[in-house]
Amino acid sequence: MNPKKLKQLKKRAKKVHRAAQQAPYIKRLLHYRDLFDDFPPIKYLINNILESDRLLKNGLLPQPLPRLLLPDDIQDTIFQAVNRQYAQGDPRGDALWNKYSAALPELDRALRNFRDYLEDTYGMWSYVNAPFAKALSGYLNGAPVLEIMAGNGYISKGLRNNNPTQKIYTTDSQAWIRENETGKHPVTQIERLDALAAIKKYGHDVQYVIMSWAPDKQETDWEVLQLLRQDYPDVKFLVIGEKDGATDSKQFWQNAQLSQDDDLQRVNQQLHSFDLIDEQIYLVK
Repeated sequence: MNPKKLKQLKKRAKKVHRAAQQAPYIKRLLHYRDLFDDFPPIKYLINNILESDRLLKNGLLPQPLPRLLLPDDIQDTIFQAVNRQYAQGDPRGDALWNKYSAALPELDRALRNFRDYLEDTYGMWSYVNAPFAKALSGYLNGAPVLEIMAGNGYISKGLRNNNPTQKIYTTDSQAWIRENETGKHPVTQIERLDALAAIKKYGHDVQYVIMSWAPDKQETDWEVLQLLRQDYPDVKFLVIGEKDGATDSKQFWQNAQLSQDDDLQRVNQQLHSFDLIDEQIYLVK
């Protein structure tokens, strides 16, 4: 067997073995919801994740999420609750407190890893929620759009949900199918075209190009910007990502001219980042 292929098979087998040893992400959250049933702030966060997952499983866009961070005083809250239930020195109280204390770091990690779950399960990178899609649709006002690097097509799906007659070209190279879930679970029709080819095909037919969460280890985004500047100067370029952070290349951010007028800022307010990643939508020139 080809050594490279053998290495890939071993890596895949190791990943499957590791997954079999661990409880699925949602199953663990259900366990934590039961464990912390008496603590509404914790249940609120978990229930938001579970509802988001339910909607995505049913092919629907999720709702905005709160910040998925445990309250700073949650340990004090739990400690006080245990003391109200058991007298000091009661071994049952000590056992319950130890159970809660052991679970809290794992719960905190699970909450912080929700974006990883979305990426691994749905190939969803930008958290395209329903209100954001509605706001973006209103901003575009029916103008013809090309989405490049669309992944599974959540942005285009959201736009079509809000305006079925809008002309939307949804494209992706599908180069990541073997690497992760991107492209494996399309939620709308996607044409197999890389970003540059898609612009060359549809650039004269659209008023907007949308690019979301371009990889930070490639410079295709910078090539796209140069192509639009040179050959399609009248096309408006909307980019969703984290400036100088988790998305897009350093070269892109260094050369992009970013703006957010009042209308776009209203769209941006609907992104509602739920973790430490500050993704925003920009008009780029």
